[in-house]
Amino acid sequence: MASLATQARHFGLMNAMASTVQDNSFAPGDYKALVCIFMSGGNDGNNTVIPNHSDATLSNYNTYFTERNPSTLAIPQASLLPINVPRMGGLTYGLHPSLGVGGTNNGIHELWGLGKLAVVTNVGTLVAPMTRTQYQNNSVPKPYQLYSHSDQVAQYQSARSNTAEFTGWGGKVADRMNGCSNPGGLIPMITSISGVNLFTNGQTTVPMAIAPAPTGLNQVLALTGFNGTSDSNARLAAFNQLRTFDLESEVVKAASNITSQAVQANQALASFQEVTVVFPNTTIGNQLKQVARLIKKRSELTVNRQIFFCQIGGFDTHTSQPTGQVNLLSQLGQALRAFYDEMTAQSAQDNVTAFTVSDFSRTFAPVGAGAGAGTDHAWANHMLVMGGAVLGGDFYGMNTSNGTPYPQLVKNGPDDADSSASAKGRWIPTTSVEQYAATLARWYGLDPAQLSQVFPNINNFSSSNLGFMPASSAACA
Repeated sequence: MASLATQARHFGLMNAMASTVQDNSFAPGDYKALVCIFMSGGNDGNNTVIPNHSDATLSNYNTYFTERNPSTLAIPQASLLPINVPRMGGLTYGLHPSLGVGGTNNGIHELWGLGKLAVVTNVGTLVAPMTRTQYQNNSVPKPYQLYSHSDQVAQYQSARSNTAEFTGWGGKVADRMNGCSNPGGLIPMITSISGVNLFTNGQTTVPMAIAPAPTGLNQVLALTGFNGTSDSNARLAAFNQLRTFDLESEVVKAASNITSQAVQANQALASFQEVTVVFPNTTIGNQLKQVARLIKKRSELTVNRQIFFCQIGGFDTHTSQPTGQVNLLSQLGQALRAFYDEMTAQSAQDNVTAFTVSDFSRTFAPVGAGAGAGTDHAWANHMLVMGGAVLGGDFYGMNTSNGTPYPQLVKNGPDDADSSASAKGRWIPTTSVEQYAATLARWYGLDPAQLSQVFPNINNFSSSNLGFMPASSAACA
């Protein structure tokens, strides 16, 4: 029950939460889910999506190899998983080889060719569009506390970079859609499989936080200490009766509501059908397995819209990146492929979209050498979006200085925030977190008229739709 009480500290909002009235008249007739996978620590995007061509007018493999090979951080060209990119004139780029490991069909690399995987390039925290000149002369507001883990995590999860927020964009989407999208829902719209986090926090939405597999759904919210004896039945009756007292107090009423929701959710999750696909027994594998179990119960739970939060840690690779990132991306690739295959088995692949986010990327210039080589904190990163509805097989995002969405890999160059002889290559984002998140939220069914309520800075940018998801009508219009 405590897992549903993560919002109980927001006492000023308790009255609204306790008295929310659900409107059945606009419930959508379809099902959609968003699955956020947070790569905690700052994944190195420069070693995730790599030039695999020799075009001299753009950053090519030789540019990458020359910078990263002396430290042994460069991935051999023959090992890259090639992807043809129409947006880049058909040039070839490469995914990290670990993203092709596992599964019966070469991990998630195969999904690129099937049009089910896209890359949104050069994404980062922004208040407004910013060039290198504007960054240097401070003529455009910068995100606060750049390169700080905690601050950049908060900005990715809240989708706001000019001030601290106490709600996440997942929670704010749920605030505006839960009542009309899931009027008879037996569990909250938003669920974390990785504890309490900002992304799931809303103003009136109470998120559910549950343990990953192998814990069964019938155990994630189970009451303990009630074994059917006369004494325990008496305690249970008293426990239920207590929740009817002192409801004139907003705080007590809200706390009782949270407890009742937990009991109701526990009853709804008392039984479940196991997934059919074998998931890897890893942290992210078990989280995505639990998500898949919940999606499999979507009809019984009477939910039309769901948002999930998962997390894989360890990407703060200041040292030992050659082995550390290899292992982490291997776990991610295997888990994502198992998840996609399970969604296909459930005939839900077109209704579920998984996407990655991270604190930031890493510097283009390595730190150290050999097995101990690593990278420092940087800025813009490349994100993966996977699902049957994704308009995959291409790069998306706003253009950089070279006229393409993939940055110019030149230290102290036109896309680098660093500006000295010791520049490390921290690419300035051209696509904001708001634009990335808004594109996902629009597909999910958020009314475009409400975008600025969820993403307050969205009007600072030229587009709120990057095009990697198809247009969708508002679920609650």
